[in-house]
Amino acid sequence: MNYDCIIIGGGIAGLQAAIQLGRYRHHILVIDSNNGRSNLCRAYHNILGWPDGVSGEQLRELGKKQALHLGIHFMEDKITEIRRQGEGFYLLSESGKELKTSHILIATGIIDRIPDFPEIYPCLGISVYVCPDCDGYEVLQQPTIVIGAGDVGANMALTLYYWTQSIVYVNHEQTKINPEILKKLNEKRIEVREQEIQQIYADGSQFKGVKLADGQKILAEKGFIALGGNQVKSELATQIGVEVMENNHIVVDSRTKMTNVPNVWAAGDVVAHSEQVTIAMGDGSQAAIWIHKSLLETIRKGQAN
Repeated sequence: MNYDCIIIGGGIAGLQAAIQLGRYRHHILVIDSNNGRSNLCRAYHNILGWPDGVSGEQLRELGKKQALHLGIHFMEDKITEIRRQGEGFYLLSESGKELKTSHILIATGIIDRIPDFPEIYPCLGISVYVCPDCDGYEVLQQPTIVIGAGDVGANMALTLYYWTQSIVYVNHEQTKINPEILKKLNEKRIEVREQEIQQIYADGSQFKGVKLADGQKILAEKGFIALGGNQVKSELATQIGVEVMENNHIVVDSRTKMTNVPNVWAAGDVVAHSEQVTIAMGDGSQAAIWIHKSLLETIRKGQAN
């Protein structure tokens, strides 16, 4: 089936783009595996109009409902292959569906590396966080445990010191910490524990603390995860020659959000910038505006011929 534009990824950026393109009355398909970062967050607190927070699940549900009302098509699937075909693109899905389009928006996001404790997941966005710019305020003057690895976790602890001075950094993977960074931790009297975590304590969505390998319990109402090694989901983009940075984030034009490959755009966390919901929304909307301009030009050329 042929679409004006296929959006790969139905998270916040993809949905915002779909809504904008739907208002332009284009024939749009959103393909989503339903396994993105926004599925996990139980509350975002820094979004205009949601002073008490809103879950990623609720945002996605509302966004999809709005997009469906505008005639956007959705498919729960995963794209495994993209290749150029004439002046357009051919996409193959995991379920074997073959799709064609002249324009692509890649909004595949990233996957955070979360320690393998099931108790953490109900807490994400409510009492355990991953982004200090989004949620540093949530630990204001509260005892906080940073569950991290090496310099990544150490730098997170130093960043959070702006909001709270009651921090314990648990170097869960016992990765070496740079001596200069360790010195800064000591100067701020941030306690560092070089032990693996054996157990997470939580009461539903409320984080309570951790149990270390030696059996010691450390209690706190707030937690931050900083293991590093997050997966940037740009592998599809590289199949068609899209430029990515060393950290695998996609490079786009700051004004149009188009990549170095004509008629291929990228938006949201997969792009090289701050990973925030509000930025993803702006990205999606901005990309959609320029996709619309490009589609209009394609229509004009077709009419001229």
